[in-house]
Amino acid sequence: MARPGGNITGFQLFEFSVIGKLLEALKEIAPKVARVACLVNPDNPAADFHVRSFEAVAPSLAVQPVIARVHNSADIVRAIEGIAAETGGLLLPPDDTTVVHRKLVVTLAARHRLPAVYSFRSFVVDGGLMSYAVDVVDLFRRSASYVDRILKGEKPGDLPVQAPTRFELSLNMQAAKALGLDVPPTLLARADEVIE
Repeated sequence: MARPGGNITGFQLFEFSVIGKLLEALKEIAPKVARVACLVNPDNPAADFHVRSFEAVAPSLAVQPVIARVHNSADIVRAIEGIAAETGGLLLPPDDTTVVHRKLVVTLAARHRLPAVYSFRSFVVDGGLMSYAVDVVDLFRRSASYVDRILKGEKPGDLPVQAPTRFELSLNMQAAKALGLDVPPTLLARADEVIE
């Protein structure tokens, strides 16, 4: 990552250690949640990293981890209905499958009264409970400096691939109210965005 070589460099959209922050935030807003399903597409090259991070942190938060492998909307429906039957919660790391079916995920989580934490703010805008996500504006600003450096002659392979450095916590108060959750003042104070 420090010197990717060739004609490659860039910025990561996610940091795997953030899985712990996602789960901590979920437990803070819904402390009674004991089982949490992590929705991942096994075809995503990052899925194994997400799963390992999730399984490593879950016991420290008194959470039984459930891995829900999803490829399509039917899998998503089955996974969410399965965890709803066991009074659980949802954690969604970055994955194209769940992003494409974002409205379905948010609708099902609301219908089954499942607290859920997402890796993209767009889920919260669409009615999801909360997200802890990369500050995309910061990522674009930082990537512009790389474009400038490359246009001035630096080789992309000499520029390190960079991890995100800024994250934003977004909360949807209507979703919290619909789930009967009291948002702790400490979580509310840390939120970068509160959607009323």
